[in-house]
Amino acid sequence: MTARVRVSGVVGEIDPRVYGGFVEHLGRHIYDGIHESAHPSADEEGFRTDVIALVQELGVTTIRYPGGNFVSGYRWEDGIGPRESRPRRLDLAWRSTETNQVGLHEFSHWLEKVGSDLMLAVNLGTRDVAEALDLLEYANVDADTAWTRERAANGRPTPFGVRMWCLGNEMDGPWQLGHRNAEDYGKLASRAAKAMRMLDPTIELVACGSSGRDMPTFGSWEREVLRHTFDDVDFISCHAYYQERGGEAQEFLVSAVDTDLFVREVVAAVDEVAAERGSDKRIMLSFDEWNVWYQFADDGTKAGDLVDDGWPVAPRLLEDQYNVMDAVVVGDLLITLLQHSDRVRSASLAQLVNVIAPIMTEPGGPAWRQTTFFPFSLTSRLGRGTARTLEIEGAPRVQSARFGDVSAVNAVATTDETGTSVFLANRSVAETAEVQIDLSALGAASVAVAEAWIVTDADYRAANTLAEPERVAPQALSVTREGDVLHLSLPPVAWAVIRLAD
Repeated sequence: MTARVRVSGVVGEIDPRVYGGFVEHLGRHIYDGIHESAHPSADEEGFRTDVIALVQELGVTTIRYPGGNFVSGYRWEDGIGPRESRPRRLDLAWRSTETNQVGLHEFSHWLEKVGSDLMLAVNLGTRDVAEALDLLEYANVDADTAWTRERAANGRPTPFGVRMWCLGNEMDGPWQLGHRNAEDYGKLASRAAKAMRMLDPTIELVACGSSGRDMPTFGSWEREVLRHTFDDVDFISCHAYYQERGGEAQEFLVSAVDTDLFVREVVAAVDEVAAERGSDKRIMLSFDEWNVWYQFADDGTKAGDLVDDGWPVAPRLLEDQYNVMDAVVVGDLLITLLQHSDRVRSASLAQLVNVIAPIMTEPGGPAWRQTTFFPFSLTSRLGRGTARTLEIEGAPRVQSARFGDVSAVNAVATTDETGTSVFLANRSVAETAEVQIDLSALGAASVAVAEAWIVTDADYRAANTLAEPERVAPQALSVTREGDVLHLSLPPVAWAVIRLAD
């Protein structure tokens, strides 16, 4: 079957923060990941320069830090001051020992090297408004106070200027330290937000939304939280993770349908609160945790449960190995987020290094790109400007137990001052999709294919590993043109991008 694709309208401007990442003090993400003092590539601060180069190539714009579940037990003061005097603490979230050798100052220096902005989460699990204010004052205030003098003494006389702040993490989850119901969390988040805005009215604030669309409180949580915080916050968060279960590859490949429903349902809930208040304010969505994550065994039990083995430092946790199919799902999730650019204004791929990550490292050894690296880096580089809707007709169909009859082809376009990018995914596990792209809406005579890439493999379970780090990489995609129409073939389990330039 032939899928006919044409640009049909405008979604909205793409906020660059949709290409954000997430770094948590978890497993080998910080220590033996981004920071390894004894590594041959380490710089004067102990950061691996090979990892810095890969993060730069990945193209993350904003990085959420320091968690995640970790933040709900974190004392930010532990990570400032002389390293030799910083306390070692037990991290209850991941049953590990945190050495605090990397804290706010060190991480900010790393961000300057990779070229990303900081998105900071405050602990509203085991702490309260006062501690959030202390951190905000230390980070952002330009005045002569006890906290700003301490910041200067620690090597930073000028403010960090953190713009975006998360009011806790996954507070709807029973696994979270300080877990609360929606009413109690909403009241706490409102108090914290009001106080933080009194200190720095320029910041943007993110309230905790649901930790997943399958949470029993989904929808009602968003409505109740926003009934308390609507006037105080700019964003509500969404978290979504997907995995193949029971060998059901076709079901896994249409995971982005769930993301599309997630966005639509959260938007409906938050706009319901706006309508109740007679307000034209639009709360935006921060999809500040999303990825493929193999959390569950085929029998439904939790995979990789933490084991009490003496509170180790930087244990190997959640180090998923990703294959081509995982990369196609990640690429399709990016397409879906761009399809909602009018309301999804921030997103954070969770996470960046070693922990469910596009980048892997070996202590003392190499760093390499996982398959999921490629759709993210290409979309971040080529998917800027304005998101455009695409009409798709005649595409092959696939059947999903959860979602019914689904188009095998998903697509979005973006337009900036230098050209247009078309992103496509073939979500069929078996059928090739012949695709025709109508260029007439783009001024066909003046555009040409500048570059075209595809991520696919005859073995869709192929992966990049320590032994074979370049097994999978983007390949040049063959595109032909007849008049105003581009022709290409998308094999089963494939993600592609075509860049058209004037």
